[in-house]
Amino acid sequence: MNYDQVRDYLLSRPEAWEDYPFGPGPAVFKIRDKLFAILFDEGSIARVNLKCDPAEAQMLRDLFEAVKPGYHMNKRHWNTVVLDGSLPRGEIERMIDRSYGLVVRGLRSGERRALELAWGAEVLYR
Repeated sequence: MNYDQVRDYLLSRPEAWEDYPFGPGPAVFKIRDKLFAILFDEGSIARVNLKCDPAEAQMLRDLFEAVKPGYHMNKRHWNTVVLDGSLPRGEIERMIDRSYGLVVRGLRSGERRALELAWGAEVLYR
């Protein structure tokens, strides 16, 4: 996946929106004002920071050369995925879905329940 494909997929998640709080560079993707991804393009290869369960984060780094500790993030809970074409599309989408789901699960109960009623758990936590 490239920058545009990842951006489109991030925005396809329910109620996800794009923000630029750090200026014109990195695109920050949020659900209910909570960050679930940062997409940036520095040169020829884009990267995306995604939230991850700590045990899974390390496993993904061990499995894939293109998965690194989170750039400018808490390295225990965030990975940086290098979009160099080495990872299958389905794996990148799965990592995005996990990041989104982790953030939704961490929302206040009222916000989380409202999302679950509107969209269904199977859509939010796929």
